[in-house]
Amino acid sequence: MAYLAELSRLDATALADLVQSRSVTPLELVDATVARIEQINPSLNAIVTPMYDEARAVAAQPVSGPFGGVPFLLKDLFASYAGVRLTGGSRFLKDFVAPFDTELVARFRRAGLIVVAKTNTPEFGLLPTTEPELFGPTRNPWDVTCTPGGSSGGSAAAVAAGIVPMAHANDGGGSIRIPASCCGVFGFKPTRGRVPLSPNCGDVMSGLVIEHAVTRSVRDSARLLDAIAGPDLGDPYWAPPLPCALAGEIGADPGRLRIAFTAAAPTGVAVHPNCVAAVRDAAALCAELGHEVTEAAPPLDGERLVQSFTAVWAAGTAWTIDSLAHTTGLKPTPEQFERFTWNLAERGRRITSSEYLLAVQALQLAGREIARFQYTYDVWLTPTLAEPPVPLGTLSTAVDDPMPTLRRAAAFVPFTPLCNASGQPAMSVPLFWNAAGVPIGTHFVGRFGDAATLFRLPPQLEAARPWANRRPPIGREALP
Repeated sequence: MAYLAELSRLDATALADLVQSRSVTPLELVDATVARIEQINPSLNAIVTPMYDEARAVAAQPVSGPFGGVPFLLKDLFASYAGVRLTGGSRFLKDFVAPFDTELVARFRRAGLIVVAKTNTPEFGLLPTTEPELFGPTRNPWDVTCTPGGSSGGSAAAVAAGIVPMAHANDGGGSIRIPASCCGVFGFKPTRGRVPLSPNCGDVMSGLVIEHAVTRSVRDSARLLDAIAGPDLGDPYWAPPLPCALAGEIGADPGRLRIAFTAAAPTGVAVHPNCVAAVRDAAALCAELGHEVTEAAPPLDGERLVQSFTAVWAAGTAWTIDSLAHTTGLKPTPEQFERFTWNLAERGRRITSSEYLLAVQALQLAGREIARFQYTYDVWLTPTLAEPPVPLGTLSTAVDDPMPTLRRAAAFVPFTPLCNASGQPAMSVPLFWNAAGVPIGTHFVGRFGDAATLFRLPPQLEAARPWANRRPPIGREALP
């Protein structure tokens, strides 16, 4: 078992190589993952639905694909796995069992990944923290009093603690990049339309939501996106085709990139000195590596952005509840939901169709401003968050008026939603830890469709500032 515990130090690519060489079996990897869950999860509360029997049954069969035999976790939101409950972090769905695999899950399985469990998420992924009333809060493995971020906080905490090398995540306002920053892992949000949401949806909230993962290594993120990217039949739109496999970009020379950086939030909220220090440190590192670095930012109407995003978010919450009622045949009642969720949905129901389309228009205009700005720059560098991980309980859902909670959330995450509005690829890279030993992510934004440039840059950064061996207190003691 000491040897199997040592495997928790490896990324998914290395584990797949060991399976292929028959140095370890998929069942041994699954059992080692289960052992780490049972050892670590009581301190984290990252895992909410064990799938051990299902995983062992898959591991007993022949495996194939780029990640053949590698254990994996699914976020408990959007990703339907046939025969397993799908709650979305909500009491309304606590007994709902998915009748089929979504296309994304089918692609994960074709890639050879073995799903061992599902991870915690806030109700319907609405907030940038992971504290659902249904399952209770997930704790940050670097500081258990703080949020792991959200809405993919369960996945990010599990990866940071070494339970698995990568886990499913999705992103509608930063939900891949926010927890990646809080937990010190790599989080890549693909271009809009790069990964399908089928069969249930063509898009979600007018294109805000995209699927992918949080990972410990950059190469795992690239290889996984290669495996899941591409349109499904009937998709309403899709991203420009990738010119080559992203895995081939790892280690490629990025050239001399034109990088713009800013430490100021477009919405005018104050940015914590730790986050300012992190982005300035990253800008200096990029300059040391030979890139052309300039302090600049696109002209954006921050207040209009917040108002428009809030309108789409509220209307999307009402749609979520109505859509789930239609799917399940259940009648929604207030006591089945958190007060924040129900009251945000009620606010969404009061938004007219014209108001909704005006909000979408405003977000699209912001996207065009950012695209024009990035005509000059290859990469735009910002803080991932405006603050270090906030204490658990900061974003309350036990409220009748959802707006103060949303405003507090917007102050925490003023940067990440911009790329959901514009559809651009973006990533949080763990380059900086503050004096308290808590990770502070740095946010890199690429041009629409240009994942290749973004994936060429982090290996260069990682070589200069390695992060893979930095492990949080929760999980570190479980290493051999």
